[in-house]
Amino acid sequence: MCGIWGLFGSPHPDVFKYLEACLRIKHRGPDAFRIEGDHHLPHSCLAFHRLCIMDDLHGMQPLRLRKFPYLYLIYNGEIYNFRVLQDDFKFIYETSLDGEVLLHLYDKGGIELCAEQLDGEFAFCLIDTQKKKIFVGRDTYGVRPAFKMVIPKKGILGVSSEAKGLVELAKKDEYAGSQIEPIKPGHVETYNVNEQGFVHLHESKAFSRTGEMPKYRTLVSKLTDDVLKNIQNLLVAAVRKRLMSHRRIGCFLSGGLDSSLVAAILVKEAREGGISYPIQTFAIGMEGSTDLIAARKVAKHIQSEHHEVVFTPEEGTRAVDDVIYHLESYDITTVRASVGMYLISKYVREKTDTVVMYSGEGSDEVAQGYIYFHKAPTPAAGHTESIRLMDDLYMYDVLRADRTTAAHGLELRPPFLDHQFAAYYLSLPEELRVPKDGIEKHLLRSAFDGTDLLPHEILWRPKEAFSDGVSSMTKSWFQILQEFTADLVSDDEFAQRAKMFPHLTPATKEAFYYRKVFNRHYPGREKWIPYFWMPKWTDATDPSARTLNNYKPN
Repeated sequence: MCGIWGLFGSPHPDVFKYLEACLRIKHRGPDAFRIEGDHHLPHSCLAFHRLCIMDDLHGMQPLRLRKFPYLYLIYNGEIYNFRVLQDDFKFIYETSLDGEVLLHLYDKGGIELCAEQLDGEFAFCLIDTQKKKIFVGRDTYGVRPAFKMVIPKKGILGVSSEAKGLVELAKKDEYAGSQIEPIKPGHVETYNVNEQGFVHLHESKAFSRTGEMPKYRTLVSKLTDDVLKNIQNLLVAAVRKRLMSHRRIGCFLSGGLDSSLVAAILVKEAREGGISYPIQTFAIGMEGSTDLIAARKVAKHIQSEHHEVVFTPEEGTRAVDDVIYHLESYDITTVRASVGMYLISKYVREKTDTVVMYSGEGSDEVAQGYIYFHKAPTPAAGHTESIRLMDDLYMYDVLRADRTTAAHGLELRPPFLDHQFAAYYLSLPEELRVPKDGIEKHLLRSAFDGTDLLPHEILWRPKEAFSDGVSSMTKSWFQILQEFTADLVSDDEFAQRAKMFPHLTPATKEAFYYRKVFNRHYPGREKWIPYFWMPKWTDATDPSARTLNNYKPN
């Protein structure tokens, strides 16, 4: 996890005028910082916050190579097949950085070859000073964030890992009228630069779409006719390839199916791969949390070095303001689920030396894990909903997972969002992937049944959303938040909600409060969220799974 930042077509030659904006994302890279002026392009500035995961000696950015001195690269992420690409294309690397392969691929076949060959989670900005072009790209599911600030009439382009690195800049008069929005996942944008250093968008092109099998070669055994074995092999490969790190690796463990599978495979692969330290697992919840109990069982079974964090309702509600600032979102579900992840990430950073964190994000979207999928009218409708959720992940669950961990200088790795695993799973017949016998993710569970990776009751444990599982059955986390926010929003204020917030008008005082906090940090940016995440095919009035009539208590 690192922070990338760039400004092109800048009206100021002094890079220190941008220091405050750059430092807004310093939490993403606490190990080192660099800012450079316009020797690469006129009227430009590049900055980089480093979290050192690979190649401590050569890993600082912007990255340049002796072979291509006219190319500059800033990137955030991991390219898991960089050694495979080295063998296939006979590249000669100058460093042990995975990201170096972007420069070799670009030189060999241009930006499209570069983007379509990358197996990993990434956001990058590549500058070709010979051709006077800037390229900005992002991985298929948007696991790594990237935002742009564009002022077309002035020829200005800003790039930042998080929007907060551009928002303060946009308030200044010379950047008035700027649009700040995320780079689309699976896309690469090309900008031309004129002689004065001012830019304009040439094209935005998709290089990878949800459900499409990747074009690259990567670390996995060949597919067979055995669907269950393929699912198992692909997920194991997704965990194995993400072991690439010079820093200690750990795993979030809620005790649900997704994080438990990832943790169990991780511990097994780490042992077999010769990792000398024990894998640490981390669970969080309030007193009586169903997740804490389940995670304890899993940790005992897989023999991880387990850590439990118990937080009080007061500690949780105190964190809400900081959470919304880091999220850059006011979505109700996202805020609720982020508090626990934010607090446990803080614990990991302060109390351990683990830096790289595995997690179970993406499984519910890929494998139809939300309990409202039981209500899907047809298998085709379930498939369509999976694709929609995957396409929008970067605004919801992936956003939550990235921002809450990055806030504390951790790097997140979600194996269920491995491009090859997800594309294969989504390519299977629609009727195979629906809930079966009243159990969601039946196909995924079946693939690991009989392996002894997990206790049987965990493998077949009913779905419990993270924002619900952190609390007890007697009083849910969403109820605590509703009571907390009810005292912070007056009836008179709430009555004006449609006038104050015409876009996604909040229906509850909880939603109203989140919106107020968001607007304080990011005024005028409410359209970053196109809709509130809600269950489909139900009469839901709240996003919590515990409010649905087909919720099954554990």
